[in-house]
Amino acid sequence: MDFYTLKDFDFSGKIVLVRVDFNVPLDKKGRITDDKRIRESIPTIKHLMKQGARVVLASHLGKPKGVDESLRMNTIAKQLEKLLKHPVIKVDDCIGAEVEDEINETTPAEVVLLENLRFHEGEEKNDRLFAMALADLADFYVNDAFGSSHRNHASVVGVAEFLPSCAGFLLEKEIKELSRLFSPKTPFYAFMGGAKISDKINIVESLAKKADKVLLGGAMIFTFYKALGYEVGKSLFEKDKLGLAKAVLKKYHSKIVLPEDVVVANTVASNAKTKVVPMHGIPKGWQGVDIGPKTLMHYSDLAKRAKTIFWNGPMGIFEIKKFSKGTIGLAKAVASAKALTIIGGGDSASAIEQAKLQNKITHLSTGGGAALEFIEQETLPGIEALKKNKDKYCL
Repeated sequence: MDFYTLKDFDFSGKIVLVRVDFNVPLDKKGRITDDKRIRESIPTIKHLMKQGARVVLASHLGKPKGVDESLRMNTIAKQLEKLLKHPVIKVDDCIGAEVEDEINETTPAEVVLLENLRFHEGEEKNDRLFAMALADLADFYVNDAFGSSHRNHASVVGVAEFLPSCAGFLLEKEIKELSRLFSPKTPFYAFMGGAKISDKINIVESLAKKADKVLLGGAMIFTFYKALGYEVGKSLFEKDKLGLAKAVLKKYHSKIVLPEDVVVANTVASNAKTKVVPMHGIPKGWQGVDIGPKTLMHYSDLAKRAKTIFWNGPMGIFEIKKFSKGTIGLAKAVASAKALTIIGGGDSASAIEQAKLQNKITHLSTGGGAALEFIEQETLPGIEALKKNKDKYCL
């Protein structure tokens, strides 16, 4: 490894600041709807506790603009207590003398959860003084927040300048598993969904260079259809990206596969009227909501033949059951494939878990955007910070 891991340090009696990714989805009542990211952090936390470290956990939650009462970490602390089966001390800020005092009063193996990092604007700005204030809390720094490691933020990049630092078990696992896509066994098929090609175009191009085929779904396909001159009805598409879509199709025409048929609806609702039409036959006034049955059969057949599969992004508006057949069908096909199967976090991971197929997947990433950027760049800002730290703190 080009960076230190948990096994390189003795944390006994030390205060260890751990950047975790507890940015979990919440419902309208503030209840956690998926605690996977919290669960995945448990091995690192327990390892540090077992060594007799005082564990200080830092995370963001949501996208607050200053202090937001609905995005405090209290709910996270309660769920973490249940999973750890151990008390968690929740503090009301993430830096400052009062926080330092509370941490200094703890004893070995105790766990402290800091308040939402993004309540301070210095976090997202990677402010040097904010990073130093976080570093002042501890003796060591551990990055176990893969899902945030593509961010050039103070708690991800900045802190590693001031403390001996290493990767946690989750970050180490994510790097190991996703790196298997750099030299994949073939045939390698990548399934890409999502709403906007502007969000996915870089990874689509990157995968087109490595994969045998990149098979598309989700709302992004309608920008490609429009670029081909097809009617898309009321389907979502990015008018300012039509030129880009044409260029990508021309450059990777032998690699990129568009759905041959789609499910369209007269409204985006559970009581909508739907019908299946060919890719060039979307009627005016109707909206594309899912891939069609022929496309699902084609995609599923390729999944059966694959040696390597990567999937990120739903095939349609799968939150509405009526429009979820493509996404759930693909999830079942990927799960039954005799291949290395990697799911790039986000909604596709939710679909796998919704179908209760997570135990049949090789690796279900905790990072959506982070996974995509890692596959594209083969590194992340958080990883680079750990590499620089190893050069600075030679054991």
